[in-house]
Amino acid sequence: MAASRLPPATLTLKQFLRRQQVLLFYRRILKAIWQVPNDSDLKYLKGWAREEFKRNKNATEEDTIQMMVTQGNMQLKELEKTLALAKA
Repeated sequence: MAASRLPPATLTLKQFLRRQQVLLFYRRILKAIWQVPNDSDLKYLKGWAREEFKRNKNATEEDTIQMMVTQGNMQLKELEKTLALAKA
């Protein structure tokens, strides 16, 4: 029987797509944070986002990851609304 040529830590297609979704979400958060006019708030929010993603980077359960992304999207929408009001 031929041995698999893939390394043992290879992601499944579903895991790969979920990872791409999370990375895209992270980029969207950083893009929104860069619009914050106050430097101290910008620094705080960048640190907060980085720490949240680091803290949850080892999550593997599909439902948990989806819940975190959904909750994060709600928070991102609130941030975007707040930034839009601040510009108006």
